[in-house]
Amino acid sequence: MIFKSKPVQISKHAFWFCKYSVALLLWIALVFKSKELIVVSFLVLLFSAIFKIRQAPLVVLYTYTLGKIIQSPKETLDEYGMRFAHSLGALLNFICLLLLYYGNFRLGWVFVFFVALAKTSGALGYCGGLKLYNCLSKGGCCSFLSKKNNG
Repeated sequence: MIFKSKPVQISKHAFWFCKYSVALLLWIALVFKSKELIVVSFLVLLFSAIFKIRQAPLVVLYTYTLGKIIQSPKETLDEYGMRFAHSLGALLNFICLLLLYYGNFRLGWVFVFFVALAKTSGALGYCGGLKLYNCLSKGGCCSFLSKKNNG
């Protein structure tokens, strides 16, 4: 299978800072109708996908600022799964930007609302992008279906 797993450890607080900051950024963008904040969110997710989770922009920012002052336990994450989730998030932000700049302005903000909901869901522990990656990497999303097919 082309989908692999690679566990990496990063600061739990840095990871929290990253995921909550992007979610908050999207909500602020929605409230103030700021396309520029959507661009920032897109770039954060894009560079997180390119540089991987250990060198993601907000993880690095936290590590070299508050991370120097506040000790944090480590969290183990799937580097490839996080890269996939960040890529998917960047793609969704890019679609928002296309709609806002070149398409239907109203539909663009509706799409931003749903992306903000998805990002908030991910920040609270249910990352749809990571779940999708795990489904693809294990060859199916429904465990009862795979048991039924094997038995």
